[in-house]
Amino acid sequence: MELDDAYANGAYIEGAADYPPRWMASAEDFRNSLHDRARLDIPYGAGTRHRYDLFLPETAPLGVLVFVHGGYWLNFDKSTWSHLAVGALARGWAVAMPSYDLCPAVTIADITQQVAQAVQAIAGEVDGPIALAGHSAGGHLVARMLDKAVLPAEVGKRIRTVVPISPLSDLRPLLRTSMNQKFNMTAEDATAESPVEMQNRYDADVTVWVGGAERPAFLDQAIWLVEAWDADHVIAFEKHHFNVIEPLADPESDLVAVLTA
Repeated sequence: MELDDAYANGAYIEGAADYPPRWMASAEDFRNSLHDRARLDIPYGAGTRHRYDLFLPETAPLGVLVFVHGGYWLNFDKSTWSHLAVGALARGWAVAMPSYDLCPAVTIADITQQVAQAVQAIAGEVDGPIALAGHSAGGHLVARMLDKAVLPAEVGKRIRTVVPISPLSDLRPLLRTSMNQKFNMTAEDATAESPVEMQNRYDADVTVWVGGAERPAFLDQAIWLVEAWDADHVIAFEKHHFNVIEPLADPESDLVAVLTA
């Protein structure tokens, strides 16, 4: 369809097929290295994918970072990204990573509600401030958590920082992609789930992060959210859609500093 190429990432990244197996291997090695500081497959709902992993620092957590994975609401689960917890853990934060059901078995609106359920469960496990980071579709999902109609106030007011990384902030262009055969969105659905349209939001520090070497559509999606929310904007030069998240594994990175400030 008209915008299929605009929202294609892998076709424009050298060695794109090598990234997922490398992520999965790094994630498994990391989980194994933590031993009893990795609490895996904690349920937050009744579904088989309604589970999250919780990684704990060596001392009492200063707060909890919730990382929500991407994959166009169609692919992946929490087990692919565990190694990205390294940076925040080293700074004394717990890190939680939820899975969620995927389209077309559910709608994007359903996934938003599942992630909200996961965030509430995680908030009940770890005291202190909450930081949210999400990549691509996950960037959409963490942005949606600031909607006062999505999370109850006792959780929403604990959210201190939100960093949507290469987010999908306006879902209406996706109506013009073949992916919508699996999303099954109407124009009304896409508008309702678009963070750029959110008005009644919890007060949190928001930084929209995007790679400088991303597809133009993702650079646009980032700036649309920056402008709609008057948010901070970071362009990570020379980073593309797959490696823009790598600084989460570096305790000294600017990305981790923003999330754990």
